[in-house]
Amino acid sequence: MATRSFLISPELEQYVVEHSEPPDVLQRTLIEETAALGGVSMMQISPEQGAFMTMLVRLVGARNAVEVGTFTGYSSIAIARALPADGKLICCDVSDEWTAIAHRYWIEARVDSKIELRIAPALETLRALPPEPTIDFSFIDADKVSYAAYYEELVTRTRPGGLIACDNTLQSGNVIDATETSENVVAIRAFNDLVASDDRVDTVLLPVADGLTLLRRR
Repeated sequence: MATRSFLISPELEQYVVEHSEPPDVLQRTLIEETAALGGVSMMQISPEQGAFMTMLVRLVGARNAVEVGTFTGYSSIAIARALPADGKLICCDVSDEWTAIAHRYWIEARVDSKIELRIAPALETLRALPPEPTIDFSFIDADKVSYAAYYEELVTRTRPGGLIACDNTLQSGNVIDATETSENVVAIRAFNDLVASDDRVDTVLLPVADGLTLLRRR
């Protein structure tokens, strides 16, 4: 299993995984199938992040959740397993190929009844959601240039006390490298500044995996 964190060694990450809620057989199989896709597999979240997100969803008592960027389904399983039987997770993605893998695992994990997959540009899907603040939990893990736009659509639809989690907000540490001017890093740097100064939310950027920002709606 490749490490998702630039902050700790693979050995230490393995220790973390072994001393957290471990991935079950289904999750380990999904990790292996995703790894076989090659370099793109780095888009999958780490097992310890998945366990953390499952706990977060349970802690906020989420019933209505949204995910922007589903890939092969590891994060959506982590979220959906923590929802009640009548909970709903809307998954936004543009890839039929990758989400077809996710759909197989949703069925095997018996969470498919909780998940609604929408294949379309995520901004279109988010803007079509009811404007009322009814979302309990959201996870953003898609194209970095659009993070600010996704956030803006979600924060107004998040109920007080609800949580938005945003992945890859440290960009392998490049957010503090002034010489780094790649599109993704510049976009995440601006996003981090935006949410840190937004008085609608409480904000914490955690050094989990490649950076996980949690935003609690006030």
